[in-house]
Amino acid sequence: MIKDAHYDQFQNTVSELLICNKSILDIMAKFQESNARLNRAIVKSVTGCGCTQIDASKKEIPENASFADLKNILDSHLKGELCENCKDMVEKSIGNSLFYLAAICNLLDLNLCDIIRKEQKQLKILGLYNLA
Repeated sequence: MIKDAHYDQFQNTVSELLICNKSILDIMAKFQESNARLNRAIVKSVTGCGCTQIDASKKEIPENASFADLKNILDSHLKGELCENCKDMVEKSIGNSLFYLAAICNLLDLNLCDIIRKEQKQLKILGLYNLA
């Protein structure tokens, strides 16, 4: 339950700090912008820094493979690890996205921790078949 308090505390802090851009339209736009910056930070780790690489090609899936086997057959296409600089940029971008996600929750009177709990419960119930 201590971890739950962190989510609630974060959401409360966002509520206290969000003064000027309180319009749902502004926050939705900022959320989308922060997600674009996250994508850009990941792309720059490949194209600018080179600490990561993307090695993507069509994956051949054996005919007799089950849905559960796909976890071991398919991969992320990502090679390497983020260097400290790229890791810092990605973490900052994720933090900004979380800030605006919490702001959206605040304006819609939703609790981020409750949403995470519900999603976790749904993931546990459906297991591997959740995203099929």
